[in-house]
Amino acid sequence: MIRLAVLLLLLALPVRAEEVIAGLSQNRVSITANFDGSEILIFGAVKREAPIPEETGPLEVVITVAGPSVPVMVRRKAKRYGIWVNTDAVEVDRAPSFYAVATSGPFNLILKDIEDLRHKISIERAIRSVGAPMTIADAGNFTEALIRIRRDEDLYQIRPNTVLVTEETLFQTSVALPANLTEGDYLARFFLTRGGNVIDAFETKIFVKKVGLERFLYTLAHERPLIYGILSLAIAIAAGWGASAVFRYLRS
Repeated sequence: MIRLAVLLLLLALPVRAEEVIAGLSQNRVSITANFDGSEILIFGAVKREAPIPEETGPLEVVITVAGPSVPVMVRRKAKRYGIWVNTDAVEVDRAPSFYAVATSGPFNLILKDIEDLRHKISIERAIRSVGAPMTIADAGNFTEALIRIRRDEDLYQIRPNTVLVTEETLFQTSVALPANLTEGDYLARFFLTRGGNVIDAFETKIFVKKVGLERFLYTLAHERPLIYGILSLAIAIAAGWGASAVFRYLRS
């Protein structure tokens, strides 16, 4: 009797008319000593159980790639007695270390604001900042400053009209990962939209990890800070002595 009820419930659920199937050219990125960035090709297709619907508008695709989210302290500087000093500070509760948004059309035309709010797709919605001090009335400016700084560093990317959609079935784009990546798990999300509404979504992970010398130094600095400090001091002394010896040799 229970099995019959479950079966009837499943039959009553609406079948998704369009479903996104996506893939990546690579899901692992290795950061080495000479790492200067990487490019990931993103591609996919739309699986359908019925003919292409036409009454709700053309099919659009939105793709996001997000790095690990961590708290960020944003400070404001002001000139006091001729010196630039920190005056105010706001801690952004959670901000992705990297965030890219690629779309098949203008963002505000292919995605309704309510859908952006629900899925947190835009850069502004991907950032969580709710704990500003009561003494700071313009806390939103700190979030805007963070976005502006990271866009200048190519860590936040907005790429409208860069997803190529073919016959409302196939799509592809690419995302450039800069050299200053943060290690961790990156989340790639895919959204199909019609008439500004999200009709299906899919997500997968990209693993970014330091390897070789970069990994050794990172592990040593975080897990053995005393040894790392002594080793750094020894290298600095050796480098200084070596430079001094070369200089004396050249003068003699």
